[in-house]
Amino acid sequence: MAMSMVPMETQLQSIFEEVVKTEVIEEAFPGMFMDTPEDERTKLVSCLSAFRQFWSSLSQESHEQCVQWIVRFIHSQHSPKRISFLYDCLAMAVESGLLPPRMVCESLINSDTLEWERTQLWALTFKLIRKIIGGVDYKGVRDLLKVILEKILTIPNTVSSAVVQQLLAAREVVAYILERNACLLPAYFAVTEIRKLYPEGKLPHWLLGNLVSDFVDTFRPTARINSICGRCSLLPVVNNSGAMCNSWKLDPTTLRFPLKGLLPYDKDLFEPQTALLRYVLEQPYSRDMVCNMLGLNKQTLNIAQHKQRCPVLEDQLVDLVVYAMERSETEEKFDDGGTSQLLWQHLSSQLIFFVLFQFASFPHMVLSLHQKLAGRGLIKGRDHLMWVLLQFISGSIQKNALADFLPVMKLFDLLYPEKECIPVPDINKPQSTHAFAMTCIWIHLNRKAHSDIKLQIPIPHSLKHHHDVESTALRLITALGSSEVQPQFTRFLSDPKTVLSAESEELNRALILTLARATHVTDFFTGSDSIQGTWCKDILQTIMSFTPHNWASHTLSCFPAPLQVFFKQNNVPQESRFNLKKNVEEEYRKWKSMTNENEIITRFSVQGSPPLFLCLLWKMLLETDHINQIGYRVLERIGARALVAHVRTFADFLVYEFSTSAGGQQLNKCIEILNDMVWKYNIVTLDRLILCLAMRSHEGNEAQVCYFIIQLLLLKPNDFRNRVSDFVKENSPEHWLQNDWHTKHMSYHKKYPEKLYFEGLAEQVNPPVQIQPQYLPIYFGNVCLRFLPVFDIVIHRFLELLPVSKSLETLLDHLGGLYKFHDRPVTYLYNTLHYYERHLRERTNLKRKLVHAIIGSLKDNRPLGWCLSDTYLKCAMNAREDNPWVPDDTYYCKLIGRLVDNILLSKSPGPFPNCDWRFNEFPNPAAHALHVTCVELMALAVPGTDVGNALLNVVLKSQPLVPRENITAWMNAIGLIITALPEPYWIVLHDHIVNVINSPSLTSETEWVGYPFQLFDFTACHQSYSEMSCSYTLALAHAVWHHSSIGQLSLIPKFLTEVLIPIVKTEFQLLYVYHLVGPFLQRFQQERTRCMIEIGVAFYEMLLNADQYSSHLNYMDPICDFLYHMKYMFTGDSVKDQVEKIICNLRPALKLRLRFITHISKMEPAGVPQQPLSNGSPAQQPSQVPVNVALPVTQ
Repeated sequence: MAMSMVPMETQLQSIFEEVVKTEVIEEAFPGMFMDTPEDERTKLVSCLSAFRQFWSSLSQESHEQCVQWIVRFIHSQHSPKRISFLYDCLAMAVESGLLPPRMVCESLINSDTLEWERTQLWALTFKLIRKIIGGVDYKGVRDLLKVILEKILTIPNTVSSAVVQQLLAAREVVAYILERNACLLPAYFAVTEIRKLYPEGKLPHWLLGNLVSDFVDTFRPTARINSICGRCSLLPVVNNSGAMCNSWKLDPTTLRFPLKGLLPYDKDLFEPQTALLRYVLEQPYSRDMVCNMLGLNKQTLNIAQHKQRCPVLEDQLVDLVVYAMERSETEEKFDDGGTSQLLWQHLSSQLIFFVLFQFASFPHMVLSLHQKLAGRGLIKGRDHLMWVLLQFISGSIQKNALADFLPVMKLFDLLYPEKECIPVPDINKPQSTHAFAMTCIWIHLNRKAHSDIKLQIPIPHSLKHHHDVESTALRLITALGSSEVQPQFTRFLSDPKTVLSAESEELNRALILTLARATHVTDFFTGSDSIQGTWCKDILQTIMSFTPHNWASHTLSCFPAPLQVFFKQNNVPQESRFNLKKNVEEEYRKWKSMTNENEIITRFSVQGSPPLFLCLLWKMLLETDHINQIGYRVLERIGARALVAHVRTFADFLVYEFSTSAGGQQLNKCIEILNDMVWKYNIVTLDRLILCLAMRSHEGNEAQVCYFIIQLLLLKPNDFRNRVSDFVKENSPEHWLQNDWHTKHMSYHKKYPEKLYFEGLAEQVNPPVQIQPQYLPIYFGNVCLRFLPVFDIVIHRFLELLPVSKSLETLLDHLGGLYKFHDRPVTYLYNTLHYYERHLRERTNLKRKLVHAIIGSLKDNRPLGWCLSDTYLKCAMNAREDNPWVPDDTYYCKLIGRLVDNILLSKSPGPFPNCDWRFNEFPNPAAHALHVTCVELMALAVPGTDVGNALLNVVLKSQPLVPRENITAWMNAIGLIITALPEPYWIVLHDHIVNVINSPSLTSETEWVGYPFQLFDFTACHQSYSEMSCSYTLALAHAVWHHSSIGQLSLIPKFLTEVLIPIVKTEFQLLYVYHLVGPFLQRFQQERTRCMIEIGVAFYEMLLNADQYSSHLNYMDPICDFLYHMKYMFTGDSVKDQVEKIICNLRPALKLRLRFITHISKMEPAGVPQQPLSNGSPAQQPSQVPVNVALPVTQ
């Protein structure tokens, strides 16, 4: 390299020194030689001619070194005239196309000898850059801007006024780069570089004056377009399906929102969202959501012992403990289940979890706690605090160093200052355990200090006997919350047998029904037409390989569309009724013709024989009224597990038998035999038979017969009805609070003994068979409780078939009382009303009956006002079918207000009775409030669209019951409620948006003469009492969509393309749509890329409409800035092919601004070399806090 450099430098020296020599002579004899401009030009041309010859001989790799040598040579000169002449040489070399402008600019600006003190050199450098920078590609201009801004920073704050004029040449270059009409680079690149160097709060260099800050302010509209209105006031409901989405993510070190791009967002969006984290932490059972918000991964602890300590989380936990100490100071009693007690219980759970997984450091927290409690004199809650600390210490002191626990000693000194002995507490009170906690901690610390012996105390081993494993599994499957289904199922994809049954068709069917319900309620498949590429596909295919089956058309029609397609494609051939009948007759003939007992037992019980034996027993009872001992022996040999397949066939056979029954006496005979098989002979249990019947896939008339059999089995004989009425009358669902529960349980079983495994048949055969039951006594449960999860399924099957509505009402009348023992009655009701909304729309009486049966069953076990509102109970429960109650605006305002009060805890006592959430259906007050509100709204005899409009009008119309100061909290509550309801309720928001877009304020240029970004700024408008319907609708839409699942959001692209594109014509309409949808691009990018691409293209199509419709566009720059933000933060080149064609048809000023998005050469302005499009994006830096300024930008 050195060898090749010598001749290059030598030749360059000779070329340029030749010119310099003449300059030296002129300088030595001033006044004697006067160069005319022509002489100057001649010298320049001569110099360039020699240089051109040399340049052409150089290899491409040497070009940069050559230019750098020239710059060093120029900067080594001392004569101003020589320097000026050489700069002219460089300018001519660039203008004649000899030297590339980017290389020259970069070599000049990066030179170590370019210093502000050399003012002539400084001025000439920037004048030359200003002259030639138009030929630099946009990425080069971006890089130059970065270096120029850094160079300007080297100028001190005070300089001589004499040099300022020359220094200003640098400002001129920056001004030219930032000039919107020059369009040297996307303005988005420029603001990114400026914000890196001058984050909000840091004043630009004095040389730049207002130039930079004014330019940054032109991006405030773009930042606003990408901001959710009132985002800092929106709060989730913990354990709701929307709570685990990306809407609530925070940066785990700063607690800020993860904002995209270095835009000047409103100040409050840059603030740490401690209030949001604190709100979530305060909710019981919120730890999974906290982990999701902060990106804390429990798995990493197991994989690599990677610690994810989160100091901001520690601070909030400590603040919560201090808050609990303050609350304890003001509460009179503690052990009455009061709010303070519940708070300490919750804190104990949170602390153990976050410290155990090392997201929080125990010693750091204790020291911080000591610091915050010092001098406060808060000691009433000290025992409860020690109880919380003991929970962690007792389980972890053996595994950790003593030093980790010693900070607790400082707390002892602070909280227990008494010199005299503290009285021993009354050990008859449960809370005495808390009073001993401090002593227990001391004992633990003392032992740890004196000895390292690990004492292992054996854990008591307790066995919990389940009578029927399948019944338990059924309850677990059907009780899964809609948002829990995906995480629970996907966990087992690596080993499907752990969650899917290889033999129980009923369990797998229940699982599919749960999956259908969950994907419907969470809108998982909304906007999709296939299960391809989803977590459901593997599960469904595995189920179909384990237990192939079909679904009745009335059941299938309720499934989300992609599941319907799957089952239609995977149809399983079914045995015909005729074949089944023929096979049963054939087997029965064989049974009657065989005489050898052993042969009969072997023939009908051998593995692989047709599962028809229950059908044969039925025929025996029908013909002879008894079953012989051989029948019992066959059943015994088949066994309970294998008999399940026989029950399925028997269920189908029964439907065929009843279908052909002559009715009257014969029908009574049939049901009597069936009843005997259940209660007298104990051949099959009621819950198992009903489950099988309910899960068969009969169509039309046969389906009705099947449900008729279920109704007869449950209601016609008194056996089951008596058991239900006695059990409901005598027992309470809170069995753990009953002192005599076991006595009642035993007396119930004495009155209604439960015999299993054909015991009744063994006693009835001749001669009777003496058997010794091989199972333990039933310590908990009975046929009523086992029937409950089956009843859930039965109700759903009956809802699917319109002709059996009256039968369902009858079942609810007689058996609805069982729902007081249901684990999750409100959740079941919510899921049922949501999933079957389409079926129940016109059946308002049945809907009311369902709500009344389930909620009414709990009237004696729940306090007043625990679920349905007083207004609903008075007006809707007793309304006549021909005159349904239609609520007014006041009703909806009060219902929303109830949830607002529950979330904000603004009233004490709250709107719902307080309770211990450990024993509640819902994990926290807000989740309870949300679900009971949704149940009540779905129960109304009013169309879903009307309810949806009424909910939106709570804030869109002027309502005296809605306080102005809390308006975003009300919007938040509406967003939570409406997104938890079926599609007809929330889709009406689209109509309100269309009305706003068609309103004069957006369609007429004369209607609103102000600045559109003020018109759309809800917070500012609201504070100044100048809000309009468009800003209210915008803020409400943002609240709704912020709480929406990605499935619900996935309807936005269709809404844009089919509804909005045809009507968006004006610039105001276009900006309004950008404001509406812009903030949700981040979620689409993370959760559904296809939608993001569709929205990206739709935005350009709308721009084309506005461009063709409007004679003049005033806000081209904010529009283009937003489109560049969308490209570099979200879409990249994924929409390039579609948008290139659109950009070609835009007016020249827009084409010029958007030319960096396309590759089309004809769109490049003259004199600017075409450069390839960059796939990269501006480097992102942590965003800073901006001031809230909005200035008009016109073009």
